Amino acid sequence: MHQQAPIRAAFAANVLFVFSAWHDPVARLLNVDLLAVAVAILLPWSTTGVIIAMVLWLCALVPTLDWPALLRSLKRPACLAPVALFGLALAGMLWSDAAWAARLHAVGPAVKLLALPLLLYHFERTARGSWIFVAFLASSVLLLLASYGVAGEALRTPAPHIDMGIVVKNHLDQSHVFALCAIALAYPIASRFRAQSFPAAWLLVAIALGFVANMAFVNVSRTALIATPVMLAVYLMRHHEWRGAVGMLCAAAAVGALCWFASPVLQAKIGSLFPPYRLYEPAGEPTSIDIRSQYWRRSVGFIADAPLFGHGTGSTRTLFERAATGQVGVAAEVTANPHNQTLNVAIQWGAAGVAALYAMWLLHLALFRGEGLASWIGLVVVVQNVASSLFNSHVFDFEEGWIYVLGVGVAGGMCLGASRHDLPDPGKIPVSDRAA
Repeated sequence: MHQQAPIRAAFAANVLFVFSAWHDPVARLLNVDLLAVAVAILLPWSTTGVIIAMVLWLCALVPTLDWPALLRSLKRPACLAPVALFGLALAGMLWSDAAWAARLHAVGPAVKLLALPLLLYHFERTARGSWIFVAFLASSVLLLLASYGVAGEALRTPAPHIDMGIVVKNHLDQSHVFALCAIALAYPIASRFRAQSFPAAWLLVAIALGFVANMAFVNVSRTALIATPVMLAVYLMRHHEWRGAVGMLCAAAAVGALCWFASPVLQAKIGSLFPPYRLYEPAGEPTSIDIRSQYWRRSVGFIADAPLFGHGTGSTRTLFERAATGQVGVAAEVTANPHNQTLNVAIQWGAAGVAALYAMWLLHLALFRGEGLASWIGLVVVVQNVASSLFNSHVFDFEEGWIYVLGVGVAGGMCLGASRHDLPDPGKIPVSDRAA
């Protein structure tokens, strides 16, 4: 009992410190960080929860702002690029001929980009950015365990099902999270082995293998099957000499081949990348690959009609509806999302929108040229978003877009703060009053 008293006293002191934010600026900053932790925890599970937590985060952030410092931060190209893309979406409503409800609805997915400069600003001045990474990983591990828990019955069925092992949301969102965690763990695993911290290293290895096994034997999206090798290749090229990178790529290919032979799920998913293979589509109906190809062909024609500034915000569905008039089969398919980020942007805002999108990606990649855990996490978040956006609109999709905003904002802010204060590894910055 006597040993528990100091623990209870310390806990009570920490709780009181959190609630002292009304008069204590250090406590106010701590609360901003804790709300960001809540966003990271909710992100793999909830949409409404993320929105509520982000609104609370913004409300908590405002009283802590140093306005001159914020204005200086906003002048950075990495901050201006997402704001410019949102501004283009806003301006694009003026020349769109879609209904106003469609225009406003199309602006909504770009609003999240406005949070990115604020995250960069805040996590440049705080030392608690690593808390967000740990919270996201812990939440993803819980989702992983839940996925295994609900997959047993589905795995006993003779045919794969699109919802097998899916606890919340869908297989695309879940695979995006699991692939990101599996590849992001490569850096801390290597660091722990180099430091001879073997228990921690093997624990992280087990977690990473858990994510990989889930994607191999339970459920995985086709987008993840393409984006994950790209992320792995980036890691090997960045952190290993070319001979070692080639050898590890060959080893990874061998492991992938073994998983393919052992997993009917993986065989079906990989086979579905090659038309006319059918996975979930009934006979006589166009496959998802057929439909996506039709979207892309139509999109190219729409872009050619308005190459510079596009057809305006929210115009995509209207264009597809007009093109589908009198058509049958796959030619009659209508969408508001052509399942490619570049095409999605180019249809609405033309070459100007594509330039803004690519500038944002390149400027954010430039944030993560250094070494350290934060630099690696930021890099892999951007690489995954770029690769997966070849087959989806993952800047504008909810979960993938927020992962991009939160990951780049937190990791980028940590890297900016580390360079300003000459800190060696922004992934291992201790909490201090300086950064609080």
